[in-house]
Amino acid sequence: MSGLDKRVGSYEEALAGLTDNMTVLAGGFGICGIPENLIAEIRRRGVKGLTVVSNNCGIDGFGLGVLLEDRQIRKMVASYVGENALFEKQLLSGELEVELTPQGTLAEKLRAGGAGIPAFFTATGYGTPIADGKEVREFNGRHYILEPSITGDFAIVKGWKADHFGNVIYRHTAQNFNPLAATAGRITVVEVEEIVEPGELDPAQIHTPGIYVDRVICGTFEKRIEKRTVRS
Repeated sequence: MSGLDKRVGSYEEALAGLTDNMTVLAGGFGICGIPENLIAEIRRRGVKGLTVVSNNCGIDGFGLGVLLEDRQIRKMVASYVGENALFEKQLLSGELEVELTPQGTLAEKLRAGGAGIPAFFTATGYGTPIADGKEVREFNGRHYILEPSITGDFAIVKGWKADHFGNVIYRHTAQNFNPLAATAGRITVVEVEEIVEPGELDPAQIHTPGIYVDRVICGTFEKRIEKRTVRS
């Protein structure tokens, strides 16, 4: 990696500097558009005590779920438990600290963090346990709660295509939380299916500008389907 060229040659290099007790922001929704190889590298490195922020925590045996198996996550900030039985077990036993956050609020927390906004007011969650201990204000006759934004030490992101400069395009629904996470990491690492020469990407189609990206790596992906439904 040199100058404006964000490419790295190995997953070990891609996550250089990741250590125990850091906060990791992970793109993806369910197991759609997850940075699966970067997650596998986190597992291989064996770092512990992580705070992980993601829409959910993968599924049993795949995605972020593999980090639960090795007890590498200390705290999970997510919008739902999903279909992960181990996530549910660790939550109910108290082994894993979990901060459940409404999905839209979680998205805005990441967006605000990437925009340098420290906190914002939202009506979502007022009058529920979500609001416990948070500042409440009334605007135009409606109550709002103050939510802090989220940033992280690392953001791990899955894209479709990128160029050498780190400009990224996502494919269809795999866009999900990835662009939000990409802006809010101190170090943002993107793995993609293809790296192209500068100038090959249509500027109007770029979702994440390279200014937000520190490292890019090209990988191969399983792209597992969470629930396959077929007609009889």
